[in-house]
Amino acid sequence: MMEELARNLHEEGIQKKLVSPGRGELSTFPNGTKVVFHYRTSQLDGTVLDDSRAMGGRSKPMELILGKKFKLAVWERVVITMREGEVADFTCTTKHTSLYPLVSQSLRNISAGKDPLEGQRHCCGIAQIHSHHSLGHQDLDNLQANPQPLVFTIEMLEVLPPGSFQLDVWAMSDKEKLDVVPQIHEEGNVLFKQGQIKQAAEKYYNGIACLKNLQMKEHPGDEAWIKLDQMITPLLLNYCQCQLLQGQYYEVIEHCSSLLFKYEDNVKALYKRGKAHAAVWNETEARADFAKVVELDPTLGTSVAKELRAMEDRIRAKEKEEKGRYKSLFSTNTQPATATTG
Repeated sequence: MMEELARNLHEEGIQKKLVSPGRGELSTFPNGTKVVFHYRTSQLDGTVLDDSRAMGGRSKPMELILGKKFKLAVWERVVITMREGEVADFTCTTKHTSLYPLVSQSLRNISAGKDPLEGQRHCCGIAQIHSHHSLGHQDLDNLQANPQPLVFTIEMLEVLPPGSFQLDVWAMSDKEKLDVVPQIHEEGNVLFKQGQIKQAAEKYYNGIACLKNLQMKEHPGDEAWIKLDQMITPLLLNYCQCQLLQGQYYEVIEHCSSLLFKYEDNVKALYKRGKAHAAVWNETEARADFAKVVELDPTLGTSVAKELRAMEDRIRAKEKEEKGRYKSLFSTNTQPATATTG
């Protein structure tokens, strides 16, 4: 069977060289299977372009969901010939590698914590291949200008059958994204109550990402767009509460302002923005937000008064500190030097 697989690959312009055998039976790899693997991409002269064990200093393996039409189709083709634990080299002709520069750019962006599509916004992949658009990396620009065969060294870590794992947001269908949001929201709430603020913020962020992805497909102002926006709002407010507790005040101001641009009477957004303004010494803006909060919901008067007192105490303490520092500049305690004669 392995000989037949290797022969089929060879006919397609892919040469497989087994480096280390795997274990167990070869999976049937139905659509929806998740494969987790490390990869190293090299030119025929041995020059390494990418290595998942080194990218971003995190040694994060690649994950693919089969059947989702990954841009570099050859990876889907070769991994289905591998067992768990197997290591193999795949030398692939140019017809299989022409899109690698774009894929590599995205993977490098992800490893650096950037948007994977940064630099690919304004033209499709095929158009970029034939354009002079720089990918931001000299080696990828060279490869894009001069396509060539590449060697992919792959170590298969895990093969997970469909249904045995939770899909990442990017791999979900629209229905799956919509269905998973309430679960993500609840998981965030549980983490928040446990005091795991950073982890809760990540949950809320993922829920927002699901809904934003769906919202991008709707026309702003349409019924479906508004319904999604109303689902985003409580998640975004929860996320802002987490960011408040983590001291990310300017981010809170930005998100709450975007909410208030659409929903000017949202009391929670006003209250959180008021707290954030107070934390960064924007006294006028904080007072304006808190005044609007009390106007819209008088029952919050006590809470607002407490926030105002805390802000005033901090301002007085800061003024006292600055006054003391200013005074010390003109202190006469330092005695002038006295000249002496021998």
